[in-house]
Amino acid sequence: MKPLRGIAFLLLSCVAPSAHAAPPCGASGIAVQVLGSGGPQVQGKRASSSYLVWQDGKARVLVDSGGGSALRFGESNADFTDLDVVLFTHLHVDHSADFAALVKSSYFQKRSRPLPVYGPVGNEHFPAMTAFVKALFEEPRGAYAYLSAFIDPRAESSYKLEPHDVALKPDEAQVIFASERLRVTAMQVLHAAVPALAYRIDVGGKSVVFSGDNNGDNGNLEKLAKQAHLLVAHHAAPEGASGVERRLHMPPSVIGRIAGAANVKALVLSHRMLRTLGRKAESQAAIAATYHGPVSFADDLSCFEIR
Repeated sequence: MKPLRGIAFLLLSCVAPSAHAAPPCGASGIAVQVLGSGGPQVQGKRASSSYLVWQDGKARVLVDSGGGSALRFGESNADFTDLDVVLFTHLHVDHSADFAALVKSSYFQKRSRPLPVYGPVGNEHFPAMTAFVKALFEEPRGAYAYLSAFIDPRAESSYKLEPHDVALKPDEAQVIFASERLRVTAMQVLHAAVPALAYRIDVGGKSVVFSGDNNGDNGNLEKLAKQAHLLVAHHAAPEGASGVERRLHMPPSVIGRIAGAANVKALVLSHRMLRTLGRKAESQAAIAATYHGPVSFADDLSCFEIR
């Protein structure tokens, strides 16, 4: 028993979770901060899904912006002017509701460069990313048309949002964004009938993959996550889930199978809903059957430093 615990400690040292750690997260090197660790249920007392990728003390990537996450963004001491890109896995409300709040807040900061925003194409039930941004901000009928200067090229504003629809073939991995600092690769994932994406971010010699909401059944997540330093997987369905719950989300055994097949270095479980809270031991056991690396459970403002 003692040798096993020693090994676990060494493995866990590659990703150091520290909820409510003194900001900024990842003062040096690469880190992931969980702004929202919950799902759509406010009874879980967690902000909805949202993440920051930090590099040397600056928040460079925002992934999703669910309800409550704008407040967590402020609590993290992140600076909106540092963001290089915003990524949306899909447009369920618990992944997108606070985006307008963040854009409004940015008015009071000194951002001057454009902000690329990427998300999935639409279907008969969901808008594409470009249409979503227009529905929020475009004049005259946008929900927040008073903020149209952020997308209207004719209007004066300190910066512009640049929305992009990510159109992919079923098994295609595409680099959708690249800069001198980082590279973002996207693949389609299955979230019932909801257009959805998973993302891999390569930055500072490290790789982080965000599963988003998906059922893990199309084989793309394990391809995208191959040899990643950290996989952030959504733990919204308990083991034994069936019906619509299973069509939407990965149960722990599927998360473990994918993490094991991809040989990821560490695994973080987020998007924790009431039906999975309080079932850590059961979830860990199902994951451990096929994945033998370190597993951490996310809370709001948890900071995972990749060492």
